[in-house]
Amino acid sequence: MSDINADAWVSSGHRPMGFPEFVIIIASIMALNPLAMDMMLPALPNIRSAFGIVDANRPQLVLSIFLVGFGVGQFVMGPLSDRFGRRPVLLGGMTVYTIAGLLAIMAPSLETLLLARALQGLGTAATRVIATSIVRDCYAGRRMASVMSLAMMVFIAVPVIAPSFGQAVMLLTHWRGIFVILMIYGVIALAWSALRMPETLAPENRKSLAIPDVLAAFRQTVTTRQTLGYALAAGGVQGALFAFVFSSQQIFTEVFKLGHYFPLAFAAIAVGVAVAGFLNSRIVGRIGMRVISHAAISGFVVVAAVLLVAVKTETLSLPLFMVLAALMMFAFGLMMANFTALAMEPQGKIAGTASSLYGTITTLLGIGIGTTIGQDYDGTLLPFATGFLLCTLAALAVVLITEKGRMFRPHHHPV
Repeated sequence: MSDINADAWVSSGHRPMGFPEFVIIIASIMALNPLAMDMMLPALPNIRSAFGIVDANRPQLVLSIFLVGFGVGQFVMGPLSDRFGRRPVLLGGMTVYTIAGLLAIMAPSLETLLLARALQGLGTAATRVIATSIVRDCYAGRRMASVMSLAMMVFIAVPVIAPSFGQAVMLLTHWRGIFVILMIYGVIALAWSALRMPETLAPENRKSLAIPDVLAAFRQTVTTRQTLGYALAAGGVQGALFAFVFSSQQIFTEVFKLGHYFPLAFAAIAVGVAVAGFLNSRIVGRIGMRVISHAAISGFVVVAAVLLVAVKTETLSLPLFMVLAALMMFAFGLMMANFTALAMEPQGKIAGTASSLYGTITTLLGIGIGTTIGQDYDGTLLPFATGFLLCTLAALAVVLITEKGRMFRPHHHPV
């Protein structure tokens, strides 16, 4: 397991693609979502000016509405992919994403733009659910966690560079140029997937779309303690992350006065996730998903507590905030791949439906928490720091309940 390319455990399910191309294409289609999120961050003030928006927090809707489409879309994409296969749902979702990009380019009002963003989110729901399902079709257990970590390490370069990329686009053209770039990327990903991605769900494993069967699959997902527990914990963690993303443009430009250097600060912080993804892919086979993710959630709580104390005592400098935010991202990177793999581990026979419900729970919970904290932004870091600590404590409590208090203990499954 120390050699991530070891032929001994590389699945034949994604042929004709070899392991490196498989990881890269999975990362590329997963990247449609963070690319569409984070490239928009520098554009929020321009969108506010373009549509004459008075409320300074209202442009955050461009981010949160996108995530609502993403969260709701995941609910249906899984059952559809379990019935019709991965390829048609994946290609259909990316087609919707591309068309939505065209609508955003031409949007005459904020309302039309928000509709386009909801459709973009819907399209990326397919890419996220199907990517996870395809990995689960081909790999299981710690191997799945390793593959997911590698994919996340590759695609996490997107949030690192996306705000700077968005800023660069706006220096050359209008903020709508960002949607042109997003549409072009969508077309390239669609073409690559259509040409190279095989169908990974065997015909004999297809599930019925009959309502009782779908409800039975949903019931199995939400009544599996491990799946539901890690979904709720991941939702709490994502709530903290979304709150940071929604507020980041205002925090860096208003609180810390960074102006156009904001994307560089954001990129420096996001590197923590990439480092965590690489580290996790190398050690998860030896140490296990539980030990790593439980240590990460514990560290997450410590970081949140230090941040709140620093804000309360008015000792939070930019360097300290950068360090704490980078540690937050590092812990997040260690948690999410492992939480996802732990949640999906018992659901091999209904991977699509389980992946969709997992995604819906984590995303909608994250959006609800993140939007609430983001809309409470008052020119200081106090709302974010308070919400961050509450989210992390709740997530830790859920993990403790899920594991019946037995933390840091690897479970040995044949993988």
